[in-house]
Amino acid sequence: MSIQDTCRRIQPLDASLRETAQARLDRLTKPLGSLGRLEELASSYVTMTGQLKPNVPHGMVFTFAADHGVAVEGVSAYPREVTPQMVLNFLRGGAGVNVLARHAGVDVRVVDIGVDHEFGPVSGLLDRKVMKGTRNLSVEPAMTRAQTERAVTVGIELAEEAMRDGVGLIGTGEMGIGNTTPSAAVTAVMTGRPVADVTGRGTGIDEAGRMHKVAVIQGALDLHCPDRTEPLDVLAKVGGLEIGGLTGLILGAAAARVPVVLDGFIAGAAALIAVGLQPLCREYLIASHRSVEQGHRVILDHLGLKPLLDLDLRLGEGTGACLGMDLVCAAIKIYTEMATFGEAGVSEKV
Repeated sequence: MSIQDTCRRIQPLDASLRETAQARLDRLTKPLGSLGRLEELASSYVTMTGQLKPNVPHGMVFTFAADHGVAVEGVSAYPREVTPQMVLNFLRGGAGVNVLARHAGVDVRVVDIGVDHEFGPVSGLLDRKVMKGTRNLSVEPAMTRAQTERAVTVGIELAEEAMRDGVGLIGTGEMGIGNTTPSAAVTAVMTGRPVADVTGRGTGIDEAGRMHKVAVIQGALDLHCPDRTEPLDVLAKVGGLEIGGLTGLILGAAAARVPVVLDGFIAGAAALIAVGLQPLCREYLIASHRSVEQGHRVILDHLGLKPLLDLDLRLGEGTGACLGMDLVCAAIKIYTEMATFGEAGVSEKV
Protein backbone atom coordinates (compact mmCIF):
# COMPACT_ATOMS: atom_id res chain seq x y z
CA MET A 1 0.00 0.00 0.00
CA SER A 2 1.27 3.49 -0.81
CA ILE A 3 2.32 6.00 1.83
CA GLN A 4 -0.61 8.26 0.95
CA ASP A 5 -3.17 5.44 1.12
CA THR A 6 -1.77 4.28 4.44
CA CYS A 7 -2.03 7.79 5.89
CA ARG A 8 -5.66 8.04 4.73
CA ARG A 9 -6.54 4.79 6.53
CA ILE A 10 -5.49 6.08 9.95
CA GLN A 11 -8.54 7.05 11.97
CA PRO A 12 -9.02 9.14 15.14
CA LEU A 13 -9.65 7.31 18.40
CA ASP A 14 -13.16 6.86 19.81
CA ALA A 15 -13.19 8.53 23.24
CA SER A 16 -16.20 6.48 24.32
CA LEU A 17 -14.02 3.34 24.26
CA ARG A 18 -11.70 4.90 26.83
CA GLU A 19 -14.67 5.74 29.04
CA THR A 20 -15.96 2.17 28.82
CA ALA A 21 -12.54 0.76 29.66
CA GLN A 22 -12.11 3.14 32.59
CA ALA A 23 -15.53 2.16 33.94
CA ARG A 24 -14.37 -1.45 34.18
CA LEU A 25 -11.06 -0.43 35.73
CA ASP A 26 -12.97 1.55 38.36
CA ARG A 27 -14.94 -1.57 39.34
CA LEU A 28 -11.85 -3.71 39.96
CA THR A 29 -10.97 -4.69 43.52
CA LYS A 30 -8.72 -1.74 44.32
CA PRO A 31 -9.03 1.91 45.28
CA LEU A 32 -9.89 4.15 42.34
CA GLY A 33 -6.84 4.93 40.24
CA SER A 34 -4.49 3.03 42.53
CA LEU A 35 -2.70 1.26 39.66
CA GLY A 36 -1.82 4.57 38.06
CA ARG A 37 -0.13 4.37 34.68
CA LEU A 38 -1.04 0.68 34.31
CA GLU A 39 -4.70 1.69 34.25
CA GLU A 40 -3.91 4.39 31.70
CA LEU A 41 -2.06 1.84 29.56
CA ALA A 42 -4.96 -0.61 29.69
CA SER A 43 -7.55 1.97 28.69
CA SER A 44 -5.25 3.28 25.95
CA TYR A 45 -4.81 -0.22 24.50
CA VAL A 46 -8.57 -0.75 24.45
CA THR A 47 -9.11 2.64 22.79
CA MET A 48 -6.39 2.16 20.18
CA THR A 49 -7.47 -1.35 19.19
CA GLY A 50 -11.22 -1.11 19.72
CA GLN A 51 -11.10 -4.40 21.66
CA LEU A 52 -13.23 -4.16 24.80
CA LYS A 53 -12.09 -7.62 25.92
CA PRO A 54 -8.54 -7.85 24.57
CA ASN A 55 -6.29 -10.86 24.75
CA VAL A 56 -2.67 -10.36 25.71
CA PRO A 57 -1.20 -9.53 22.29
CA HIS A 58 1.55 -11.26 20.37
CA GLY A 59 4.30 -8.64 20.44
CA MET A 60 7.05 -8.10 17.88
CA VAL A 61 10.03 -5.74 17.82
CA PHE A 62 11.44 -4.73 14.45
CA THR A 63 15.13 -3.78 14.55
CA PHE A 64 16.05 -1.93 11.36
CA ALA A 65 19.76 -1.81 10.52
CA ALA A 66 21.44 0.68 8.20
CA ASP A 67 24.69 2.56 7.70
CA HIS A 68 25.26 6.29 7.34
CA GLY A 69 27.60 8.12 5.02
CA VAL A 70 28.02 10.91 7.56
CA ALA A 71 29.94 8.48 9.80
CA VAL A 72 33.09 9.40 7.83
CA GLU A 73 32.90 12.83 9.49
CA GLY A 74 33.93 11.33 12.83
CA VAL A 75 30.58 11.75 14.58
CA SER A 76 30.61 8.35 16.30
CA ALA A 77 32.90 6.64 18.79
CA TYR A 78 32.64 3.34 16.87
CA PRO A 79 33.64 2.32 13.31
CA ARG A 80 31.05 1.45 10.66
CA GLU A 81 32.07 -2.20 10.78
CA VAL A 82 30.11 -2.50 14.00
CA THR A 83 26.77 -2.26 12.15
CA PRO A 84 27.01 -5.62 10.30
CA GLN A 85 28.75 -7.19 13.28
CA MET A 86 25.83 -6.25 15.52
CA VAL A 87 23.32 -7.52 12.96
CA LEU A 88 24.92 -10.95 13.22
CA ASN A 89 24.88 -10.65 17.01
CA PHE A 90 21.12 -9.95 16.88
CA LEU A 91 20.60 -13.02 14.74
CA ARG A 92 22.56 -15.16 17.19
CA GLY A 93 20.41 -13.85 20.05
CA GLY A 94 23.29 -12.26 21.91
CA ALA A 95 22.36 -8.57 22.00
CA GLY A 96 20.55 -6.54 24.64
CA VAL A 97 17.34 -6.48 22.61
CA ASN A 98 17.37 -10.29 22.38
CA VAL A 99 17.72 -10.69 26.14
CA LEU A 100 14.96 -8.23 26.98
CA ALA A 101 12.69 -9.60 24.24
CA ARG A 102 13.02 -13.07 25.74
CA HIS A 103 12.23 -11.59 29.14
CA ALA A 104 9.12 -9.84 27.79
CA GLY A 105 8.00 -12.78 25.65
CA VAL A 106 8.12 -10.86 22.36
CA ASP A 107 9.73 -11.73 19.03
CA VAL A 108 12.55 -9.82 17.34
CA ARG A 109 12.72 -9.31 13.59
CA VAL A 110 16.03 -8.01 12.22
CA VAL A 111 15.73 -5.99 9.00
CA ASP A 112 18.63 -5.07 6.73
CA ILE A 113 17.25 -1.92 5.16
CA GLY A 114 20.60 -0.36 4.32
CA VAL A 115 23.70 -1.99 5.79
CA ASP A 116 26.91 -1.46 3.77
CA HIS A 117 27.62 -5.19 3.76
CA GLU A 118 26.51 -8.20 1.76
CA PHE A 119 25.31 -10.80 4.26
CA GLY A 120 24.31 -13.42 1.71
CA PRO A 121 21.73 -15.98 2.81
CA VAL A 122 21.58 -15.65 6.59
CA SER A 123 18.83 -17.40 8.53
CA GLY A 124 16.43 -15.00 10.20
CA LEU A 125 17.56 -11.82 8.44
CA LEU A 126 14.90 -9.90 6.53
CA ASP A 127 16.64 -8.53 3.44
CA ARG A 128 14.92 -5.26 2.53
CA LYS A 129 18.04 -3.35 1.49
CA VAL A 130 17.22 -0.10 -0.28
CA MET A 131 20.85 0.99 -0.70
CA LYS A 132 24.21 0.31 0.98
CA GLY A 133 23.94 3.10 3.51
CA THR A 134 22.99 6.70 3.01
CA ARG A 135 25.26 9.27 1.38
CA ASN A 136 27.21 11.76 3.46
CA LEU A 137 24.53 14.30 4.38
CA SER A 138 27.17 16.94 5.12
CA VAL A 139 27.99 17.21 1.40
CA GLU A 140 24.91 15.84 -0.45
CA PRO A 141 21.36 14.66 0.30
CA ALA A 142 21.32 11.42 2.26
CA MET A 143 18.86 9.79 -0.15
CA THR A 144 16.90 10.46 -3.30
CA ARG A 145 13.16 10.96 -2.95
CA ALA A 146 12.56 7.53 -4.52
CA GLN A 147 14.89 5.82 -2.05
CA THR A 148 13.23 7.64 0.83
CA GLU A 149 9.76 6.57 -0.23
CA ARG A 150 10.97 3.00 -0.70
CA ALA A 151 12.38 2.92 2.84
CA VAL A 152 9.06 4.13 4.28
CA THR A 153 7.15 1.62 2.14
CA VAL A 154 9.33 -1.21 3.49
CA GLY A 155 8.15 -0.34 6.99
CA ILE A 156 4.51 -0.23 5.90
CA GLU A 157 4.82 -3.62 4.22
CA LEU A 158 6.40 -5.18 7.30
CA ALA A 159 3.62 -3.82 9.48
CA GLU A 160 1.02 -5.30 7.16
CA GLU A 161 2.79 -8.67 7.20
CA ALA A 162 2.89 -8.59 10.99
CA MET A 163 -0.84 -7.89 11.17
CA ARG A 164 -1.56 -10.87 8.93
CA ASP A 165 0.51 -12.99 11.32
CA GLY A 166 -1.63 -11.92 14.27
CA VAL A 167 0.75 -9.42 15.87
CA GLY A 168 -1.13 -7.09 18.20
CA LEU A 169 1.68 -4.93 19.58
CA ILE A 170 4.63 -3.46 17.66
CA GLY A 171 7.98 -2.33 19.07
CA THR A 172 10.53 -0.18 17.29
CA GLY A 173 14.27 -0.82 17.20
CA GLU A 174 17.31 0.15 15.15
CA MET A 175 21.03 -0.26 14.66
CA GLY A 176 23.38 1.92 12.66
CA ILE A 177 26.70 3.53 13.53
CA GLY A 178 26.29 7.29 13.21
CA ASN A 179 22.50 7.27 13.36
CA THR A 180 22.13 9.79 16.18
CA THR A 181 23.48 12.42 13.75
CA PRO A 182 20.61 12.21 11.21
CA SER A 183 18.21 11.75 14.12
CA ALA A 184 19.38 15.04 15.64
CA ALA A 185 19.13 16.73 12.24
CA VAL A 186 15.56 15.49 11.78
CA THR A 187 14.66 16.52 15.33
CA ALA A 188 16.05 20.03 14.92
CA VAL A 189 14.07 20.58 11.73
CA MET A 190 10.78 19.00 12.83
CA THR A 191 10.70 20.65 16.29
CA GLY A 192 12.28 23.96 15.34
CA ARG A 193 14.83 23.67 18.14
CA PRO A 194 18.51 24.68 17.79
CA VAL A 195 20.85 21.87 16.74
CA ALA A 196 22.89 22.15 19.94
CA ASP A 197 19.74 21.56 22.03
CA VAL A 198 18.96 18.22 20.38
CA THR A 199 22.43 16.77 19.79
CA GLY A 200 23.85 14.39 22.38
CA ARG A 201 26.89 12.19 22.77
CA GLY A 202 25.51 9.14 20.96
CA THR A 203 27.74 6.14 21.51
CA GLY A 204 29.94 8.05 23.94
CA ILE A 205 31.87 10.89 22.29
CA ASP A 206 33.33 13.64 24.48
CA GLU A 207 32.17 17.26 24.57
CA ALA A 208 34.58 18.32 21.82
CA GLY A 209 33.20 15.50 19.70
CA ARG A 210 29.66 16.60 20.44
CA MET A 211 30.38 20.16 19.33
CA HIS A 212 31.96 18.82 16.11
CA LYS A 213 28.79 16.79 15.58
CA VAL A 214 26.68 19.93 16.11
CA ALA A 215 28.76 21.75 13.49
CA VAL A 216 28.37 18.89 10.99
CA ILE A 217 24.58 18.85 11.44
CA GLN A 218 24.25 22.64 11.27
CA GLY A 219 26.32 22.67 8.09
CA ALA A 220 24.06 20.05 6.54
CA LEU A 221 20.92 21.98 7.42
CA ASP A 222 22.39 25.20 6.01
CA LEU A 223 23.36 23.35 2.82
CA HIS A 224 20.10 21.49 2.19
CA CYS A 225 17.44 23.74 3.81
CA PRO A 226 15.01 20.84 4.48
CA ASP A 227 11.35 21.87 4.57
CA ARG A 228 9.66 20.87 7.84
CA THR A 229 6.25 21.09 6.13
CA GLU A 230 7.40 18.29 3.81
CA PRO A 231 8.52 15.47 6.13
CA LEU A 232 9.73 13.27 3.27
CA ASP A 233 11.95 16.13 2.10
CA VAL A 234 13.50 16.27 5.57
CA LEU A 235 13.97 12.51 5.65
CA ALA A 236 15.55 12.45 2.18
CA LYS A 237 18.00 15.28 2.81
CA VAL A 238 19.21 14.58 6.35
CA GLY A 239 17.59 11.33 7.50
CA GLY A 240 18.45 7.65 7.50
CA LEU A 241 17.13 4.45 5.99
CA GLU A 242 16.23 2.94 9.36
CA ILE A 243 14.42 6.14 10.28
CA GLY A 244 12.43 5.76 7.07
CA GLY A 245 11.65 2.11 7.80
CA LEU A 246 10.48 2.96 11.31
CA THR A 247 8.35 5.79 9.92
CA GLY A 248 6.53 3.34 7.67
CA LEU A 249 6.21 0.79 10.47
CA ILE A 250 4.47 3.40 12.65
CA LEU A 251 2.13 4.45 9.86
CA GLY A 252 1.29 0.86 8.86
CA ALA A 253 0.58 -0.20 12.43
CA ALA A 254 -1.58 2.85 13.13
CA ALA A 255 -3.58 2.19 9.97
CA ALA A 256 -4.35 -1.30 11.34
CA ARG A 257 -5.13 0.06 14.85
CA VAL A 258 -2.13 -1.70 16.37
CA PRO A 259 -0.33 0.22 19.15
CA VAL A 260 3.33 1.09 18.61
CA VAL A 261 5.75 1.12 21.54
CA LEU A 262 8.54 3.55 20.72
CA ASP A 263 12.12 2.94 21.76
CA GLY A 264 14.51 5.87 22.12
CA PHE A 265 15.96 8.79 20.17
CA ILE A 266 16.12 7.29 16.67
CA ALA A 267 12.59 5.87 16.98
CA GLY A 268 11.49 9.28 18.23
CA ALA A 269 12.91 10.95 15.12
CA ALA A 270 10.93 8.49 13.01
CA ALA A 271 7.82 9.33 15.03
CA LEU A 272 8.32 13.02 14.22
CA ILE A 273 8.34 12.20 10.50
CA ALA A 274 5.32 9.88 10.80
CA VAL A 275 3.29 12.42 12.76
CA GLY A 276 4.33 15.07 10.28
CA LEU A 277 2.89 12.92 7.49
CA GLN A 278 -0.28 12.00 9.43
CA PRO A 279 -0.89 13.69 12.81
CA LEU A 280 -3.49 11.07 13.79
CA CYS A 281 -0.83 8.37 14.09
CA ARG A 282 0.39 10.06 17.27
CA GLU A 283 -2.66 8.62 19.06
CA TYR A 284 -1.31 5.09 18.50
CA LEU A 285 2.11 5.76 20.06
CA ILE A 286 3.34 4.66 23.50
CA ALA A 287 6.69 6.01 24.71
CA SER A 288 8.55 3.21 26.47
CA HIS A 289 11.21 5.33 28.11
CA ARG A 290 13.09 8.62 28.12
CA SER A 291 16.65 8.32 26.85
CA VAL A 292 19.59 10.26 28.22
CA GLU A 293 19.99 11.68 24.70
CA GLN A 294 18.88 15.28 25.17
CA GLY A 295 17.12 15.33 21.81
CA HIS A 296 14.82 12.52 22.90
CA ARG A 297 13.41 14.67 25.69
CA VAL A 298 12.68 17.38 23.12
CA ILE A 299 10.88 14.84 20.92
CA LEU A 300 8.70 13.51 23.72
CA ASP A 301 7.74 17.02 24.78
CA HIS A 302 6.97 18.00 21.19
CA LEU A 303 4.76 14.95 20.65
CA GLY A 304 3.14 15.22 24.09
CA LEU A 305 4.15 11.68 25.04
CA LYS A 306 4.80 10.70 28.66
CA PRO A 307 7.42 7.93 28.92
CA LEU A 308 6.71 4.84 31.01
CA LEU A 309 10.29 4.52 32.27
CA ASP A 310 13.32 6.71 32.89
CA LEU A 311 16.29 4.37 33.29
CA ASP A 312 19.11 6.41 31.69
CA LEU A 313 19.06 4.09 28.66
CA ARG A 314 20.83 4.99 25.40
CA LEU A 315 21.45 1.64 23.74
CA GLY A 316 18.71 1.59 21.12
CA GLU A 317 18.10 -1.72 19.30
CA GLY A 318 14.57 -1.86 20.75
CA THR A 319 15.69 -2.53 24.33
CA GLY A 320 13.47 0.10 25.89
CA ALA A 321 10.59 -0.93 23.66
CA CYS A 322 10.78 -4.50 25.03
CA LEU A 323 10.44 -3.21 28.59
CA GLY A 324 7.54 -0.98 27.56
CA MET A 325 5.78 -3.87 25.81
CA ASP A 326 6.11 -5.95 28.98
CA LEU A 327 4.30 -3.20 30.90
CA VAL A 328 1.56 -2.98 28.25
CA CYS A 329 0.92 -6.71 28.58
CA ALA A 330 0.88 -6.43 32.38
CA ALA A 331 -1.71 -3.67 32.10
CA ILE A 332 -3.91 -5.79 29.84
CA LYS A 333 -3.74 -8.66 32.32
CA ILE A 334 -4.84 -6.33 35.11
CA TYR A 335 -7.76 -5.19 32.96
CA THR A 336 -8.90 -8.68 31.94
CA GLU A 337 -7.92 -10.95 34.85
CA MET A 338 -8.48 -8.89 37.98
CA ALA A 339 -11.87 -9.42 39.66
CA THR A 340 -14.46 -6.70 40.09
CA PHE A 341 -15.95 -5.96 43.50
CA GLY A 342 -19.13 -7.76 42.46
CA GLU A 343 -17.31 -10.85 41.17
CA ALA A 344 -15.16 -11.12 44.29
CA GLY A 345 -17.88 -10.34 46.80
CA VAL A 346 -15.81 -7.48 48.22
CA SER A 347 -17.51 -4.41 49.67
CA GLU A 348 -16.89 -1.21 47.78
CA LYS A 349 -15.85 2.14 49.24
CA VAL A 350 -18.61 3.76 51.29
